[in-house]
Amino acid sequence: MHHATPLIGTIVAGLVVAFLMGALAQRLKISPIAGYLLAGVLVGPFTPGFVADGKLANELAEIGVILLMFGVGLHFSLRDLMAVKHIAIPGALVQIATATLLGMGLSWAMGWTPIAGFIFGLALSVASTVVLLRALQVRGLVETERGQIAIGWLIVEDIVMVLALVMLPPLARIATNPEGADLMAIAQPMAATLFKVAGFVVFMLVIGRRVIPHVLHWVVHTGSRELFRLAVLAIALGVAFGAAFVFEVSFALGAFFAGMILGETSLSRRAAEETLPLRDAFAVLFFVSVGMLFNPFVLVEQPLPLLATLGIVVIGKSIAAYAIARLFRKSNRTSLTIACSLAQIGEFSFILASLGTSLGVLPADARDLILAGAILSIFLNPFLFGWVTRMHERFSDDEPASGPPADQGHIIVIGHGRVGRHVAAALKQRPGSLVVIEDNPDKLASAQVEGMTTLRGDAIEPGLLERAGIERATALILAIPEGYEAGAIHQRARTLNPTLTVVARAHSEDEYQHLKQLGVSHIVRAEQETARRMVELLGQG
Repeated sequence: MHHATPLIGTIVAGLVVAFLMGALAQRLKISPIAGYLLAGVLVGPFTPGFVADGKLANELAEIGVILLMFGVGLHFSLRDLMAVKHIAIPGALVQIATATLLGMGLSWAMGWTPIAGFIFGLALSVASTVVLLRALQVRGLVETERGQIAIGWLIVEDIVMVLALVMLPPLARIATNPEGADLMAIAQPMAATLFKVAGFVVFMLVIGRRVIPHVLHWVVHTGSRELFRLAVLAIALGVAFGAAFVFEVSFALGAFFAGMILGETSLSRRAAEETLPLRDAFAVLFFVSVGMLFNPFVLVEQPLPLLATLGIVVIGKSIAAYAIARLFRKSNRTSLTIACSLAQIGEFSFILASLGTSLGVLPADARDLILAGAILSIFLNPFLFGWVTRMHERFSDDEPASGPPADQGHIIVIGHGRVGRHVAAALKQRPGSLVVIEDNPDKLASAQVEGMTTLRGDAIEPGLLERAGIERATALILAIPEGYEAGAIHQRARTLNPTLTVVARAHSEDEYQHLKQLGVSHIVRAEQETARRMVELLGQG
């Protein structure tokens, strides 16, 4: 019996086609994001075949934004946010102003009204939350200084867009009826919105900081992993919805503060692990929903305006962000990362475009250019990050204070967590040099306190193994718990040093077989080693 199931159809079509296109993109050695966007085009209304429900897809994508911002908040303390406010606040404001003026210039050339140009430029000024965070997470940059600046910048942009959404209706009324213009029509809703945002922040810092950790600690003591997972999701989604419903701030901002409050507790790492699978799935649906908005005919009907729009987003915003970061004496690498992170537009741009169209002040052509510019800038963003990564190797101003040893025959340890710190401590007692690579700042600080030579970053990041002196090393110890990631690092290390001895750890038979097929020298399986040691102790007793 047939049932009308638009929700199930949208989820199934989105995930299945996204998987196929993402796998194809991976096979072609390009970012899977490009495949997810193409999947959205294929299930969208502008191509033949099955058409997913666009409204449902957008709501599912919003869940992805909530979970992603919640995950970022788990790793981003209030101290981190305050540490970057001196650059994030002026930087975001100046960059928004620059992109808005450039957009207004293009709108003037197109013959649109000033209010249409203002909305158009504003829509081009704000980066996509999902794209920026996804790019930082994939490269292990969320907890680095450049990642924290980019996230702080994004938070300021979100707050500005919340104010803009409140300000646009009275502005539109003034633009369409100049004789009835009233400054109070703008001042009152803006003041009310600022008051609500401040009220939400105070509520989270005073009430949320006490209630959220207390609830989760109680759940942990029940011993139910299922209930803990449910509690984390309830907090993330509940706070985000409550922030939007009661305080009228964005879902993303509410989820970010919920994660930040929880991040101050000892349960933050476990909460991040529990939400990761859903976070990834709904992030994919976000890209699919963006792809569904893309009308390919725009490429033919308005090629020059589209190129100009894309130039503002990818080039204009990037130059402005880079210049601001350099003005604040940030390194080339940090400035390039910030510029590249912001060289795209996304969900707030769609909301502004829809609002402007519904108010009757934004032409349909402007909306189509915004959507097309978003699609193309999101598509290009992974390639820009790849270019920035290659550029990193040309600059030396970000080298760590404690660099790799200059002598021959040292050992490199990847990871300074539960296993890595014991391995490093044991090796430190032996003759020879040791280098520890770790991307978590707290674990890195622990290694530095113990007097170890360290490098910060993800070992899979191009150039990092070279900086650790992999060509001169005699051994590489992969102490990280992710077996498949360890396999990728092993392949890169063996390419640079074919004679290297590699020791890795595996948690499952699949990981063990995977590492074995890659030719890892020695593989340690925790369960087998534990069982062997227990039998040995039994024999001694």
